[in-house]
This record gives sequence, structure tokens and C-alpha cells, in this order.
Amino acid sequence: MFNRIREDIANIRIKDPAARSGLEVALCYPGLHALVLHRWAHLAWGAGLTTLARWISQVSRWLTGIEIHPGARVGRRVFIDHGMGVVIGETAEIGDDCTIYQGVTLGGVSLDRGKRHPTLEKGVIVGAGAKVLGPFSVGAGAKIGSNAVVTKPVPAGATAVGNPARIIHPGVELQREQAANRMGFSAYGVSSDTDDPLTRALHGLIDQAIAQQRRIEQLEAALRQAGMGDAVGAANVQAAADQTALQQLNRLVDD
Repeated sequence: MFNRIREDIANIRIKDPAARSGLEVALCYPGLHALVLHRWAHLAWGAGLTTLARWISQVSRWLTGIEIHPGARVGRRVFIDHGMGVVIGETAEIGDDCTIYQGVTLGGVSLDRGKRHPTLEKGVIVGAGAKVLGPFSVGAGAKIGSNAVVTKPVPAGATAVGNPARIIHPGVELQREQAANRMGFSAYGVSSDTDDPLTRALHGLIDQAIAQQRRIEQLEAALRQAGMGDAVGAANVQAAADQTALQQLNRLVDD
């Protein structure tokens, strides 16, 4: 038990730049206190002492503001930062090295017995206020954005943002950002509010621009092979002029 506590303290000092000493972490971090009490509650739950287990979890809730059902499975080096308002359901599973911020709910959407709550695989980060609801998995290394509402699986390494959450795959988002930069604005600057219909429309336009750019590059290559390099050069000059006009339109919209 003490080895696990020392491991948790060392992990918090690595992940939180505000942590100045091990003693400060041991005395002042409710996330650490909640995890220590949860281990006792989980032990009692596994031994069939369900009322004692629930009582320990309630004491932990009163002291820390973090509610972890004693049936939940929590891995090693889990960091609950700040933690006020965190709720973790009975059949939730949290893998090693996960980070959970304040106001997070790992909840269920069914009244049936059995697996009702999500599974967070190794290294998942769940942002403040996010709600992850249902018996599915969030893949290793995935990120859940603040205030996202996630009701379907999240692939490993992906990011889920918005309400309802949409899944951002790293490769797709990189293509969008590159195309958006060519068009004179940042895709990340317009994607913070994924419920905005304008944002969704812009993403569709960016995806279409990516596809058109691929076709244009293929046509240019074919023209060069056919000995029509001068025509390609003239087209590039026209494209530069079109890009300038597009940037001017963007500035007018911003103004």
C-alpha cells in the first residue's frame, strides 16, 4: 500500500508543475486521498462487505468531493487533478497512467445490470467537465476534450470533442490544418465550438479543398509529362492570384 502511495505521489509531481514537494502532495491533493480511500473500499467490496465499502466511498466523497464507486477498477499512477465533482460508476475501469480533471463523469446510460460504464485504456486524458457515458472503451492514449459528451468508442490516439462528441483522427486533423493554412486561417481556431453549424460547414469545405488539391496535383503532373509545363506555370500564377483574393475575403469576414 505504501509503495502505491509513493508511486502516486511521484506521478503527481511529474504531471503537475504546481506540486512543490511530496509532503505537499500527500497533505493537499484530494485526488490522492480519494484513490487511497478507494483502494480500501474496493478491497471491502471484493470481500463481500458491500455496506462497509459504500460507507468508505461516502466518507471519501465528503472529504474530497470525488465519488468513486467501490466496484470501479482503477489502475496504477492515475492522476485525478483538482477532482471536485468527479463521479466514477460501479463498472468503470480506468487503466494505468490516466489523467482525469474536475467535473468528469464516467457514467452509464442503462438501468440493466452488468457492464454499464466506460473503460479507459492506458494513458487516456479526460478534460474538465467531460461526460463519458456507456459501456464502451476509450483507446490507449486518447484525449477527451473539456465538456465533451462521449457516447461511443474512441479509437486509440484519437481526440473526442464537442456535444455530442465527434472523433478527430490525428491524420485527418493534420490534413485539415494544412489545407486551412493555405486558405488563410487556422482550422483549430474555428473548431473549438463543434456545435456551431458554421464550423461543421467549414470542415466540409476544407475536406473538399483537400480532395480538389490532390486532383489538381495529379493533373499538373500529367501536363508536365505531356510537355505542357508552360501551361502549368500560368495556372500556378492564377492560383496565387486566387489565393490573394481569398485572403482578402477572409479579412473582410473577420472585420
